[in-house]
Amino acid sequence: MESSSNRIDLAEAIGAIRDDILVATNRNAGSSLRFELGEIHMEFSVEIRRDQRAKGGVKAWVVDTSVEGGSAATSVQRVSFNLKPKDSVTGGGWDIGNDDEGSISHFGDAGGAHA
Repeated sequence: MESSSNRIDLAEAIGAIRDDILVATNRNAGSSLRFELGEIHMEFSVEIRRDQRAKGGVKAWVVDTSVEGGSAATSVQRVSFNLKPKDSVTGGGWDIGNDDEGSISHFGDAGGAHA
């Protein structure tokens, strides 16, 4: 079994993708070639486990399905979804190579009021 320090939860995996998109956006600022960032399709293999530290009592951990483990029986599910990135200030789409660095101030908002 994987130690808990090596586990990646689903929120952390999605956050890493978001952070890498922001890095790519800033790395190519000022370039005459831009790419419009369209829908992002994400698919993960996850293991759902009861976790007393999680508010809802369960936690989704991203798993590597290529690793063949021992005899422990676990239930691995595939989770697939699409994300459509939007600028939190303008509500518009997102370009890779955008001159405007944008803002990440509202990432993670759960539908709260925007300033």
